[in-house]
Amino acid sequence: MFNNMRKKFHRTDKKVFITFIVLRILIIGTIVFQVLKGNYDNAILCIFTLLLFTVPTFLDKKLHIELPTTLEIIIYLFIYAHAILGEINRFYIIFPHWDLMLHTLNGFLCAGVGFSLINLLNNNITDINLSPIYVCLVAFCFSMTVGVVWEFFEYGHDRLLNGDMQKDEIVTKISSVTLDKNKENIPITIEDINKTIIEHNGKTTIIKDGYLDIGLNDTMEDLFVNLIGAIIFNIFGFFYIKRKDKGFATNFIPIIKRGN
Repeated sequence: MFNNMRKKFHRTDKKVFITFIVLRILIIGTIVFQVLKGNYDNAILCIFTLLLFTVPTFLDKKLHIELPTTLEIIIYLFIYAHAILGEINRFYIIFPHWDLMLHTLNGFLCAGVGFSLINLLNNNITDINLSPIYVCLVAFCFSMTVGVVWEFFEYGHDRLLNGDMQKDEIVTKISSVTLDKNKENIPITIEDINKTIIEHNGKTTIIKDGYLDIGLNDTMEDLFVNLIGAIIFNIFGFFYIKRKDKGFATNFIPIIKRGN
């Protein structure tokens, strides 16, 4: 029975199949649990997550692009870690560096996607012979563009839907030209902020131990670790092309299946 199920799956690799089935069962269980609790938004997020799990199958069957075992497993784990653990199980709140970890991994994976797209073109069209530096540059720019677009999405979500995807944090120092009463474009610095008092709708909210930064630090940290992830991948990608290295980088670079 196990082998028959694997044959229906787009890959016969046992590790990929087990990862896919285990995570899928966990997501279906989460859907049931969220519906019973009346959290229908979370249930919809779970269904969307299941749809994302079909992307590797689509790439394999429709585009004949085969993902290496390691890359495919990481993609499944990344999707699950973001949607199910991060959003539904509140890992973004419970673990302070969960967001940074996933953004680093996102930079790495997106660089891999960008690298693969341009490298597949480079290898399968005889009139094109791009240098390793150029391929890596395109991969890097692709990764950073995806990172920036995602931050646009987070900002739009927070601005239009009053969310908090760009996580706020308490800071004890601000510097702004808005505080310059003489309008001479000189930044005024306030240090050692003990508390902030906010008056709204006849109510008073006191923020202890500092000033509430509205997501700027979170955005810049996300982009910075995205950059780190992109650089790390492109180091491996460069040597993959330059030296035809068949080592570590082959675990993350998709290939076109011949004869399809």
